[in-house]
Amino acid sequence: MQLKKWPQRPPGVVVSPKQPGTWLRGRPGDASVASHPFLKLPGSNRLKTLPDGLWLHFSPDASDPYVDILCIEACSSLQNLLDKRSRFGPTTSSLLALCPVPWLLAPAQTGDATPRWQLVRLLKAEPLVPLVLPVRDIRVVFGLNRRHYDGFARSQVPQPHEFFCPMDALTAERGHENPDMRALISRASATANFMVLP
Repeated sequence: MQLKKWPQRPPGVVVSPKQPGTWLRGRPGDASVASHPFLKLPGSNRLKTLPDGLWLHFSPDASDPYVDILCIEACSSLQNLLDKRSRFGPTTSSLLALCPVPWLLAPAQTGDATPRWQLVRLLKAEPLVPLVLPVRDIRVVFGLNRRHYDGFARSQVPQPHEFFCPMDALTAERGHENPDMRALISRASATANFMVLP
């Protein structure tokens, strides 16, 4: 419920030349929309990844379509963490983000009737088929219960695309306004790897 209160652009992410396109929250979504974006491997129509939280940054250029993603996964156990980590590990195949037509046609924000597809600058007309884009960049924030978080922070080394926080930071009221959460999400952005952007 708390992730539904997070804004369309992840908290702490600033607009930059590295990510000049549009950010939209794909998950969790509005219950009135029949389907929401998900991740899949090319050629697979059964194995889908449905992150607890999914933000998509769409390329602004129709001649170079891609999407960057920020996922949030709430992990209730260490086994759950291992399962979820495996879905985002480096592979030899590409990951795709699929945005269903009903989600693209629905408005992004309450009180504004503008459909999402009009905010995605690489689309020039109302979509008739799902938008399927290759994932250029993946960042994942894993929420762990405090005991697991403390143990993991003491003894493990995350992969470059992985970030960790206590579960209560994700479930806190107005957690997206927490300066520590904003700082974590800022470090999870594509701009954080560069000393200075040109």
